[in-house]
Amino acid sequence: MASAGPEIERLIALLAKLPGMGPRSARRAALTLLKRKDQLLTPLAAALAEAAERVRACRICGALDTGEVCTVCADRTRDGALICVVEEVGALWAMERGGAFRGRYHVLGGLLSALDGVGPDALRIAALVERTADGVVKEVVLALPATVDGQTTAHYVAERLAPSGVVVTSLARGVPVGGELDWLDDGTIAQALRARRPA
Repeated sequence: MASAGPEIERLIALLAKLPGMGPRSARRAALTLLKRKDQLLTPLAAALAEAAERVRACRICGALDTGEVCTVCADRTRDGALICVVEEVGALWAMERGGAFRGRYHVLGGLLSALDGVGPDALRIAALVERTADGVVKEVVLALPATVDGQTTAHYVAERLAPSGVVVTSLARGVPVGGELDWLDDGTIAQALRARRPA
C-alpha cells in the first residue's frame, strides 16, 4: 500500500491522538476530511483556529469558555450557595445537559492519583477551598467518578473543606432508573444497597 504524503500522515497522527480514535479511524476521518475539503476540512480548520485563539479556562470555576468568566459563573440566576465539583469540563457539560442542577461548578482538572503522580497541588483544590471561605457557599456537591481515584479525591476534598463548615454531599449512586438488576455489576448493586432509603 502506498504511503500518504507527510502532511496527510501528520493529520492522521494528530487525529489518532483524539479519544476513541485509533489509527484506522483516524485514516478514515482524514480521508473524509480531505475528500470533502470545502464542506468539512476548511470550516473545521477555521473553527479549530478560532477555538485555539479564544477559548480559555474560567478564572472562577475552571470551565472552558470564550470569556474570562464563563456563562455559568456570570449567570446571576444560578444559586451561588451551591457548588458542584467535577473532574473535568466534560462532566460539567453532562450535568448541564440534564438541566437539573442550578448552582455553580468547580472543575478540579483531574483526580488524585499516586500511580500517575498527581497530587493535590496539580488540581484546583486550593481554589475550591478559597471559594468556600467567603461564607456565601453553603453546600458543595462532589460529582466525582465512582473509581478508586475518584473516591480518594472526594475524601481529600471533603477533609479540606471540613474547617469551612460547608455541607459536603455526593451524588447518589446505585441502580439507574429503568435499570434491571441482572444487568448491573456487583459494585453498583453493593452501592445501591448502602445508599438505600425509605420507600
